[in-house]
Formats: sequence, C-alpha cells, structure tokens
Amino acid sequence: MARILITSALPYINGVKHLGNLAGSMLPADVYARFQRLMGHEVLYVCATDEHGTPAELAAADAGMDVRAYCDAQHEIQKTAGAGFGLSYDVFGRTSNAPNIELTQHFASVLEEKGLIEERVEHQVFSIDDDRFLPDRYVEGTCPHCGFERARGDQCDNCGRLLEPTDLKEPYSKISGSKNLEVRETKHLHLLQTKVEEDIRAWVDASTEWPVLAKSIAYKWLDEGLRDRSITRDLKWGVPVTQGDAPRDGFENKVFYVWFDAPIGYIGATREWATATGGDWERWWDTDKGAQDVTYVQFMGKDNVAFHTVSFPATIIGSGESWKKVDKLKAFNWLTWYGGKFSTSEKRGVFMDQALDLLPGDYWRWYLTANAPEGSDAQFTWEHFQGVINSDLANVLGNFVNRITKYANSKFDGQVPATGEAGADEAWIAAELEARLPAIKANLEAMEFRKAAADVRAVWAAGNEYLTRAEPWVKYKSDVDAAAVGVRTGLNLVALFGILAQPFIPDTADTILDALNIPDDKRSWDFGENAADLLDALPHGHAVTPPAMLFKKIEDADLEAWAERFGGSA
Repeated sequence: MARILITSALPYINGVKHLGNLAGSMLPADVYARFQRLMGHEVLYVCATDEHGTPAELAAADAGMDVRAYCDAQHEIQKTAGAGFGLSYDVFGRTSNAPNIELTQHFASVLEEKGLIEERVEHQVFSIDDDRFLPDRYVEGTCPHCGFERARGDQCDNCGRLLEPTDLKEPYSKISGSKNLEVRETKHLHLLQTKVEEDIRAWVDASTEWPVLAKSIAYKWLDEGLRDRSITRDLKWGVPVTQGDAPRDGFENKVFYVWFDAPIGYIGATREWATATGGDWERWWDTDKGAQDVTYVQFMGKDNVAFHTVSFPATIIGSGESWKKVDKLKAFNWLTWYGGKFSTSEKRGVFMDQALDLLPGDYWRWYLTANAPEGSDAQFTWEHFQGVINSDLANVLGNFVNRITKYANSKFDGQVPATGEAGADEAWIAAELEARLPAIKANLEAMEFRKAAADVRAVWAAGNEYLTRAEPWVKYKSDVDAAAVGVRTGLNLVALFGILAQPFIPDTADTILDALNIPDDKRSWDFGENAADLLDALPHGHAVTPPAMLFKKIEDADLEAWAERFGGSA
C-alpha cells in the first residue's frame, strides 16, 4: 500500500470559485484521490482557503465586514460549494489559522538564519487617492516588453514576463483607477532566491514526473534568471512579521506577502488535520520522520506553476530542513468561457454555487473531467455541455442502467438470474473489458483525465453494444435461459459501471451500487486477472432494485434560459 499526499491549489477567499478554478485543480485532484483510495492506497488530500492579502481586505470593506468575519463566512461558503461537488478533502483548512501563521514565521526565521533574507529599502507605488501602498497586482499599466495595456505589476498575462510595478508604463490603481500615483520608499524583507537558484534548477532537472507544461514554465523562470523577491507587504491583514517572539522592529504595520505564506498553507492545513483527527502530520511532510516514503502530487492551473516550482521551493530548499518536496506536478491549461477567460473579479462565467443551482454536481464533474484542459485550453460552451451530458450520461450510462435493471425487475423478480450459459456475446464483452480496464487504470495513474474518461465512456458504450447483440428481451420470448444470460451479464455490467464511475461521478455511482445492493467492501478497483469473472460476480438470486432516473436531458429551453442568465452564445 502506497502513501500518497495530494494538494490542489488553494482557492482564494474572496468569492465563490468559477468552473475554471474547479477544472484546473480541485476536481482533478479529487478524481485522482478517489482513484488511489479505490486502489487500496493511503491517501491524504489537503486543501485550504488562501485568505491573506489586499483582495480580502478590499472585499471585506465592500461587504461592510471585519476582514476576519468576512473570511470566516467565505470559508464556509467555499467549503459548502466543495461538498456540493463531492470534493473529498481530508482537510479543508485556512491559511489564517494558527498552524500556518506559526509555520510561516518559522520559515522566515530559519531562512534569515541561513543568510537568505535581508532588509532592503525599496521604491513602491503609493496611490495618493487611495491613501495606501499598492500591492503588485493592484498596479496595472502597459507592459514594457510586449505593449499589453492591462499588464499587472507582478506579471504580464500576455507575454508571461515577471514585472515590478515600477516597470509599467502609464500605471494606474486597479482599486480606484487613479493615475495619481507616486513612488515612495518603504522597507521590506527580501528572500534571496538568487542564492538558491542552482539548487532549484538541480531539483527541477531531477523532477522526471512533471508534464511538459510544468517543466517549461519552471525553466522559463530559471532561464530568465531568478530575482530576489520581497516577501512582506504594507498591509494589516496577514501573517505578522516577527523576530523571535516579538514583532520585528519597523515592521509593525507590515505582514508577510500572501504568496510567501499561501503554499506553506499545505503544511499548515495538514497540521489542522492532525489536531482534529489525532493524525501524524510529520509523517506526511518530514522526510526524517516517514515522509520519505510518501509520493507527493500537486494539481494547479498553469498560472500557479511558477510559484510552486520556483518560489515555494526556494523557501523549503533554502531552509535546509527535511521538508517533503513535490514528486508529481499536474499542471492544467485554462477552461475558457466562449474563448475568453473565466474571471472571478469580473464575474464572467459560471461559478460553483450557481452551477449547483442548475444541475447536480455529477453533471459538472463529468463534463469538466471528460473535457479537462490538459494539452491546451478547453472552451466551455452551453451547446457542448448539453451534447456531452445528453450523450454520455443520459443516453449511454443512464439508459443502460435503466433498461437492464427495469427488465430484470419485471421478468426475473428483481434478482440476478442463475440459468443459462455464457456464449459468444459474453466472450466479446469480456474481451472489451480486458482491453479497456487496464487502460483506464493506466491513464488515471498518469493523470491523463480526458483519456481515462474516454475509456470509461467506451466501456459504457460497449455495454450498450452488448445488449444490442444479446437481445435478452427478444430471446425471452423463445428461450428464457438465453435471456437470463443477457440479464445476468447486464446486471454485472451495471455493477462494474457503478464501480468505474466512483472517481468521476461519485453520487451517481453510489446510487447505482446501492440499487444493486453492493456492499462497501466490494466497491474497490481490484478487478482480478480475468475480466470474464466480472460478468458473473454478483451472487445468483442477488436482489436488485431499479434506481430512479439517473440523469435528465438538458433541453434547448434550458440553454436559452442559462444563456440569458449567464451570457454565452454560439
């Protein structure tokens, strides 16, 4: 039994996340976690809300709330939305909780002892109209490299170059739009990434289980040359800057930069889990205390890759301590909204809570997994969503389960038939399973989610083809035993389909397996050596109950209403 630590990029606290956030980190991490649990491995899936920084302060002010109370409320909203999509976190922590604060201050102290942090006076943009220093992301202007007119002060979304706010041409405050800006001196702590650049490059070189997307982004940053980065900000909301047990002199009104403390939140959330459950967090994170046997897998969108392959590694490598580093990093492209970006700040696209108002979570889980933005960006449209759901879930899976369970109920008293001998049709479907089941496992192991979903759909489709070949409802008229073979095989396929569906559409899988009275200890992915055995696995005489309709089709009228509410059109 392997031990697998899984983290997905931490959702930011202000606002419910959109479907692009779900598709690019949290959902694939959950599919992978569920798969590895079904394979019998010990899994710890860790996530948390990322709660510090200017956006949280501003959102709280807009809501007329204290920032702590605002974050409390938003954490619960996001936790509820995650539950609606069946995200099986072992812990959903908070970066504003004590474990993360203590760890962030610990890392800063250790890095300073190693000579990797120093105080520097820097020049930072101050908005006179807003009466505040502007964090990097809240200064926008024209990129000096490519001319993009809405580049942020930390990075240009168009060319990907890292920036300083003072690099921008025609800068303005994103908070107010004011161009009444000036550059003032302010003192901050800087992490000397340049001193660990060679160590980071050696680690990236040795990381063989990253996709091309992740490695290319890491090397882009390294090849451009790392820069020492400020890790504090002029803010009130965040992790206080300390020296020893006391506030650091001159830093009383500053906090650590959110991108310094947020990745540490993976460890902090694991400590929260340990406190709540009595678990041993060091066994997962300290390579001197058992974590050397852990496989650590991270999931994130491509815009987060650089921070996880360079900036956060600079912290843990620079500390010189025995922290577990990521083994496999799955990076995703973007899910786009009719060719443009989903956007939390601009409220463009469909958000997790809104999606659950329209349809149950499994509809979205299947679509977003079967169309995961892996090799390139994937475009969401209502029309494509309708086509996939109606075809894959309603017609292929739902229709199969409905047909065979209802027929067994009406002709065989709701029991698995015992009579009849398997023949050519059963040999055909067994061969299909022999080919498809290993591919599903291999693709999930490789985190190729689109391919895995396509293989699962192919198995469902093969089941429908089997029923077309076997025709138990036709044979019943002249040979009940021959019909019994088709029904028995069909019911066993229903059980298999439910088992296969568990990582992808867990609520539906439970509905199917409960209807077939499959006990919990028979729901693993131990398929054995012989696929033919799966076609006669249910005990003869075993009682089954037709489930309620699994999926309703999405009608054109639904699309019209949703397009009017959310936008988007062909």
